[in-house]
Amino acid sequence: MRQSFLISVSVLALAASPVIAMAATHKTHKAPPAQAAVAYKNAMLAPWTGRYGGYPRFDLVKVADFKPALEEAMALERREIEAIANNPAKPTFKNTIEALELAGQPLNRVGTFYSVWASNLSTPAYQAVQNEMDPKLAAFNDEIVQNAKLFARIKALQDAASTKALTAEQQRLVWIYWSNFTRAGAALDPKAKVRVGEINQRLASLFAKFGQNLQADEAGWVTYLKANELGGLPETLKAAAAQAAADHGHKGEWAITNSRSSMDPFLTYSDNRALRETVWRNYYSRGDHKDAHDNSATMKEILKLRYERARLLGYPTFAHWKLGDKMIKSPDEAMALMLAVWPSATARVRQEVTDMQAVADREGAKITIEAWDYRYYAEKVRKAKYDLDNGEVKTYLQLDKIRDAVFWEAGQLYGFKFTPVSGVPVFHPEVTVYEVTKAGQHVGLWYLDPYAREGKNSGAWEQGYRPQSRFLGGQTPIVSNNTNFVKAAPGQPILISWDDAITIFHEFGHALHDLNSAVTYPTQAGTSVATDFVEFPSQLNENWLSTPEILNKFAVNAKGEPIPAALVEKIQKASTFNQGFTVTEFMASAIYDMKVHLAGGADIDPDRFEANLFTELKMPKAVVMRHRPTMFGHIFSGDGYAAGYYSYLQSEVLDHDAFEAFLEHGGPYDKAMAKRYHDDIVSVGNTVDPAVAYRKFRGRDAKIDAYLRNKGFPAPAAAATTGKAGD
Repeated sequence: MRQSFLISVSVLALAASPVIAMAATHKTHKAPPAQAAVAYKNAMLAPWTGRYGGYPRFDLVKVADFKPALEEAMALERREIEAIANNPAKPTFKNTIEALELAGQPLNRVGTFYSVWASNLSTPAYQAVQNEMDPKLAAFNDEIVQNAKLFARIKALQDAASTKALTAEQQRLVWIYWSNFTRAGAALDPKAKVRVGEINQRLASLFAKFGQNLQADEAGWVTYLKANELGGLPETLKAAAAQAAADHGHKGEWAITNSRSSMDPFLTYSDNRALRETVWRNYYSRGDHKDAHDNSATMKEILKLRYERARLLGYPTFAHWKLGDKMIKSPDEAMALMLAVWPSATARVRQEVTDMQAVADREGAKITIEAWDYRYYAEKVRKAKYDLDNGEVKTYLQLDKIRDAVFWEAGQLYGFKFTPVSGVPVFHPEVTVYEVTKAGQHVGLWYLDPYAREGKNSGAWEQGYRPQSRFLGGQTPIVSNNTNFVKAAPGQPILISWDDAITIFHEFGHALHDLNSAVTYPTQAGTSVATDFVEFPSQLNENWLSTPEILNKFAVNAKGEPIPAALVEKIQKASTFNQGFTVTEFMASAIYDMKVHLAGGADIDPDRFEANLFTELKMPKAVVMRHRPTMFGHIFSGDGYAAGYYSYLQSEVLDHDAFEAFLEHGGPYDKAMAKRYHDDIVSVGNTVDPAVAYRKFRGRDAKIDAYLRNKGFPAPAAAATTGKAGD
């Protein structure tokens, strides 16, 4: 998942939100005039200095300073915006658009610290600040986009014939500003603007509340085990659970925490069905315990406010507003793509359940397969069908070695080298920093934060701290990858699952997208593309994990022995195994997301809506949504992926279609294909319309066929193509 600021903290952040990108004309750009030195009251606002083009001073951050720092930064940007809006000179690209690109730098810097704390160090003290400041930041953002004089200057440039004399990159940057301001309500009447502002402030509070409730349920529900309750668990999982229990003050017991990285392996291996159900219910009921941290009322209010705002902006629903500037242009088109896959996925689930039920029956279990049994019996079927033991595979997947694998892959494809550095401040002692170079030249910095801890969001994500930009004096990118692995016992390697290894490659793909950026303006850098395209480079990157070059070199056990060729062959033969479960749990979440945002202003009962939808879709009862509504942070902790969770499917269609292009032209490490992919896709950021960029790379629009082949699903009667060029 690509994670940006939790809310838009400046007009730059607004403009950098996912939009249709544009054609690029790269030229050497003269650095902007040096700004006069400013004596900031708070160190978090100061320019980043030092080696590597400067770096964030996490060592100077104090939670108590966030409020005054944000207020100071907003005041500074307010003066910059007023100067641009009230400039008596005729609007030009330089005095309006480039001026906006320069504005708000202090707020961007403090916003980086603020969002890092929200994702990684969300203490009660921080949450108190967040609850106060998020609505203020939302109001400030509205103040900018609703500035009539500023919008008039942007619109004048969008309409001016002289704009056509600009480079293609600059023309599209004008369009991005105009589109974002218009979609945010800049052209509304004063009364509607006020109401949109009120809605945005309330939503900011609700997003924070939803996320905080989710974090509370992740931290507050831990299942502690006794020695006689460990049946079936591998030794590595026992060791990690013992360490987790000790970390929680329960030394001598074993802890299964309420995170996916702890829940998933327990459900796969535990012989204790009652405990499997307990752990499953704890995890999938996050935010739905009918207590102080229940998210039901919060999500209901979010849905109503989104609908009201969409109507004010002239759209029938929030989903229609959200897809207006995406690669897929309408909810109907997104639903058609999802429903083209749904029957094949659910049919495969039914076959998988039949296979699992047969195993349970042979063993005399006298049960009907339920959701908490799926992983456990799927593993038994995997062993029986393919003689493949995921526990055995896991012994060859060490976290540090998989990190080295993504470094090696980046070197092969892009010429990158990752070198650990010291002396650069970090926000937590467990974070490590690497300099990224290419042919001896500095490219950027990459931060790795691998471990789970209280106050940190669950899951995995990439976060940008600073975008690449030639305009800002050759500014280089700074990015992080964040995961939630449970630490192993001291001296032991952290062993991860195949799915976890795929996740590492996925999130690193986002980082590569940002690190490869080669654009002029920061608004268009790296991953600042439409959400239904931004996941394409990250999902494409997953394909390199299973290449022989990676497995033979980096899939080694604790003794340094490489994974046996016979085991690799089993992995490859089982590549489509359990895809019914994997695709259906994702697709259920994506369809729910779209349907609930198409429901308009209906008074949604979360549990009833979920149940009715999946009755209508004939959802297999042994599978639930990957993210049930009250824990669906993608769509209720912010607007980023709301009515956009389908993006992962759209991007995966692009991913498999693109990887087949590599296979057709020399293989995964073909230098010519890697250069073509770099030049057409990952270096251009938001300077080329995604559909145009993809068509240039592939020679045509993407087809769904490769995706279906990858999953082992039959192709539909008429294979779909995906992606139309935007306006």
